[in-house]
Amino acid sequence: MYKRYPKQAKAAASQAWKAELGVVSVAEVDRRVKNLLKDSKDWVLIGGPPCQAYSIIGRSRYSKIWKEEPEKRDEDRRHYLYREYLRILSAHQPPIFLLENVKGLLSSTVSTGKIADKIFEDLRNPCQAINGTTRIRKKKGYRLFSFVREPRGYDLFGHPNFFPEDFIIRCEKYGIPQARHRIIILGIREDLSFKPEILEKAQDDISIGKIINDLPRIRSGISKGVDSGQHWLNAIQEIQDEQILKDPIISETVRQEILTQIDKLTDNLSRGGESVQMSSSPSPESLADWLFDAKLKGALNHSSRSHIPADLRRYFFAACFAAINKSSPKLSDFPKALLPDHKNIAAGVDGVQFADRFRVQLLGRPSTTITSHISKDGHYYIHFDPLQCRSLTVREAARLQTFSDNYYFMGPRTSQYHQVGNAVPPLLAYKLAEKVFKILKAIAADRIKNG
Repeated sequence: MYKRYPKQAKAAASQAWKAELGVVSVAEVDRRVKNLLKDSKDWVLIGGPPCQAYSIIGRSRYSKIWKEEPEKRDEDRRHYLYREYLRILSAHQPPIFLLENVKGLLSSTVSTGKIADKIFEDLRNPCQAINGTTRIRKKKGYRLFSFVREPRGYDLFGHPNFFPEDFIIRCEKYGIPQARHRIIILGIREDLSFKPEILEKAQDDISIGKIINDLPRIRSGISKGVDSGQHWLNAIQEIQDEQILKDPIISETVRQEILTQIDKLTDNLSRGGESVQMSSSPSPESLADWLFDAKLKGALNHSSRSHIPADLRRYFFAACFAAINKSSPKLSDFPKALLPDHKNIAAGVDGVQFADRFRVQLLGRPSTTITSHISKDGHYYIHFDPLQCRSLTVREAARLQTFSDNYYFMGPRTSQYHQVGNAVPPLLAYKLAEKVFKILKAIAADRIKNG
């Protein structure tokens, strides 16, 4: 492809640069920024500090260490990597910036208090945060805005007032088929008197079924033992064992649903592939104009992963349970014979930790947050259809993230899942870009008007 499109390849090489801020020299960062900007005054800085130190899951991994040695929490440099973003704001003074991070940022703390309070304060005046003073070549601070609510008022300096939670975008309320909640802060340089429009709420949530139900039906594989349609079918049918079905934890309605779906199982489903061809292209019920490409005649990145036979039975039970109860089962809902043999399983059954180790994506609702964790084992991303008995494919996850069908993910499947899970939903990015572009146009028009 690089040989075929040398001009574009050269442009990509000059624009894409893999480097760790804080390690690579400041001079090199500034040189590259200036080379890309040239003389442009209308540009946007987009980014976000690494979320591991702020996310609830990330913090849980270090909670024991931080509790025993509190000083190590403050020593974790990831808490302060946002200052690399501040430095670029201070040095280059973009008219607009966007900063994105996980919702857990609002509850993350260091010894001096909540880290979010410090980040908001520093974003309002990055020059002071980095240099200790605002009196450097008349550099400006920033007014911070939310994309989802109007200011609660203004201070004496004309800065809008918001609560920290006002910056949370609940994606499912804005036309994204996923309950993804992220903080996105819009900063406008304080010498520019422009106010952004907020996002329009969607009339209804978009459910997972309306986004992935049209994709080819496929089965999962078997990771230990012979993988064939018949062996897959046999592995699931073992759920009819008396030790499982006669467990009193299973309600009669769920038991009947299991038996009904067992009779419908077939061994002739394929496992999909990187390009699954069909006589016609699948088209989702919702967001077809955004996702659908009629030229494809099928689906890309739609291959299933393999699971151990025991997990197949757990997935099948969970999907049947969800169909009846309209909720994903907790570990306490599983028959004893289906519980994994893990050391912390008792705590899960008691609801102390990881009670939702197996999570069905519920038909009729937006999906839960698609994260890079989907690359691990798929337990949190079980397909609602027990007859497919599997976790979501890369294409299904990509659809829920609103990547268009013709966006092809390269590399091993684990890498593909990471690429999907780490992204901001493209449709949300587009909606935000529309609002930001209006501000940029107004800034440019005002500069021309005033010479």
